[in-house]
Amino acid sequence: MTRYPRDMRGYGAHAPHPAWPNDAKIAVQFVLNYEEGGENCTLHGDAASEAFLSDIPGAAQWQGQRHWNMESIYEYGARAGFWRLHRLFTGADIPLTIYGVATALARSPEQLQAMKDADWEIASHGLKWVEHKDMPEDEERASIKEAIRLHTEVVGERPRGWYTGRCSANTVRLVAEEGGFDYISDTYDDDLPYWLEVGDHDQLIIPYTLEANDMRFATAPGWVTGEDFGSYLTDAFDALYAEGEAGAPKVMTIGLHCRLVGRPGKIAALKRFIEYIQTHEGVWCPRRVEIAEHWAENHPHQRRTRPSRMDRESFVATFGSIFEHSPWIADRAFDLELGPAHDCAAGVHNALCRMFRTASDEERLGVLTAHPDLAGKLASAGRLTAESTSEQASAGLDMLTDAERETFTAMNDTYVAKHGFPFIIAVRDHDKASILAAFQRRIDNDRATEFAEACRQVERIAQFRLMDLLP
Repeated sequence: MTRYPRDMRGYGAHAPHPAWPNDAKIAVQFVLNYEEGGENCTLHGDAASEAFLSDIPGAAQWQGQRHWNMESIYEYGARAGFWRLHRLFTGADIPLTIYGVATALARSPEQLQAMKDADWEIASHGLKWVEHKDMPEDEERASIKEAIRLHTEVVGERPRGWYTGRCSANTVRLVAEEGGFDYISDTYDDDLPYWLEVGDHDQLIIPYTLEANDMRFATAPGWVTGEDFGSYLTDAFDALYAEGEAGAPKVMTIGLHCRLVGRPGKIAALKRFIEYIQTHEGVWCPRRVEIAEHWAENHPHQRRTRPSRMDRESFVATFGSIFEHSPWIADRAFDLELGPAHDCAAGVHNALCRMFRTASDEERLGVLTAHPDLAGKLASAGRLTAESTSEQASAGLDMLTDAERETFTAMNDTYVAKHGFPFIIAVRDHDKASILAAFQRRIDNDRATEFAEACRQVERIAQFRLMDLLP
């Protein structure tokens, strides 16, 4: 059994309506990352200097040395950039969520007090602003615990949100297992919050962004001028606002850094963007924790049985009758690489059809001959499967006149004698008249043509049956 853990489906074609407060058409959520004083630095016990997200082109870590220029750039964020952003957002009456590195917050008590006085949410951004991808799991787990402890000590309350950023493949699971978080944001995979099942715990995820993010001032390709950044934000807002007007509101997250957009030449475009969105009706600018509270109240998680998590016995018992009297198809499909994308009707249908299509002609013929004649003797005797009984009734085949029944019986007999399998059609696509017309049109086809068409119809029948069971 092979299982693929990545979720390529998400909400699928029809995301839930978030029902934002006051029928808002969009939630625009600003995050300010506070990392200054928590970055790589030999003063902090790190092996090398910082190299990430600064105005130094092509910066590299200096092993065993302080990087005076890098430290100074980070210090600008704390000393000047933060206060410029503080004035902008308090003046606009827009609350922020702070992603606060615990050690950085501990080294910036005045800025921390300003965050609290402004009633900004202070979420955890980890213990230190360092890379976690190679960190052993036990070490990362301990770092998470220490980040929570220090954050609580410095801020005065436990963080309710978490974002590591430079995370590992284990981060989301470890934070969820730690528990106590209204949300985790170490994903970038959706425009809406969603629930993630981690063991017995249901964890809310509010995806973050690396594209509507001023970090691209320090990456290539990225922003060159503030106008580049502002234009991108405006385009993103316009697209999402239009979706909201059309009945599908989303979240627009915007990521900011004190040492980047806090520079005068960059912040001007951000100011214009804020003024722009404030000219629109139905724009909600919450803190991240308010999105989490709203989602938990209005969209609580409901666990359901997921095909990709079933054992073989349950999988075959549930889907063995999708192809008429052919449980071997489900048994083979169970051995495919299944994952979250298969936890829906389309996903299971694809898996079952793959096994049907790659079966031998003899095996596929067995599936065809397992299907009953339309309105035939099995139907009259009440010996159809529950699925076939319902399907034939949906097209009125259980209410035929004597003359209609004689017509169907004669055509069935002729068709089977010619092709060696019964006439098969997905009756839910038809009514009684169109079924009869298809019967008359197809009966003169050669066997190869009808074999292929019958197989297509069997797959369509399977699709309908799965849609009755799964989203």
